[in-house]
Amino acid sequence: MCAADVARVLLVRHCESSGPAPEAPLTAVGHRQASALADFLTAHPVARVVSSSYLRAQQTIAPFAERARLAIELDARLVERRLSPEPIPNWRDAVRLSFDDPDHRVPGGESGREALSRGRAALDELLAAPHGVVVAVSHGQLLSLVLHAIDPRFGHAEWESLSNPDVFALEASGNRVAFERIWTPTHVAP
Repeated sequence: MCAADVARVLLVRHCESSGPAPEAPLTAVGHRQASALADFLTAHPVARVVSSSYLRAQQTIAPFAERARLAIELDARLVERRLSPEPIPNWRDAVRLSFDDPDHRVPGGESGREALSRGRAALDELLAAPHGVVVAVSHGQLLSLVLHAIDPRFGHAEWESLSNPDVFALEASGNRVAFERIWTPTHVAP
């Protein structure tokens, strides 16, 4: 398979937000991060932008989409995992369990396997379509579950080390999908 047959998705974690609610906007720092992310993404030949429907994800990619003159397509399959319908004090423990037991579910919440199923379906569609580099904006838990499914060495510790924003390049060649982190927190000045 030649290099032209390699599909590429830049999987982006949103910038700093004011909270976990779907309508939570970016903070002032988050808006600065989104501008730095736009600068970073301009070096890539992006043909399409797809985002979680959550406001923080859309605001994360808006500066780049405007510069690139690309529409932001919304895909609800990229929204964050619904860990619980109500805030829980031990939410980090529940996330940790997701890497060991994908069927673990907090009452009323979504299991890691369920979240992975919808997130992976969205990304597999993007990797299968012949349309150039795609930016897909999502959230920390969902992004981590997808990366863990591709490479089990990406686990809870790697989830905890994610930055806002963060960018991973996913490449598909035949039946093989691989990824690498291409963003470092130094891309954003304090």
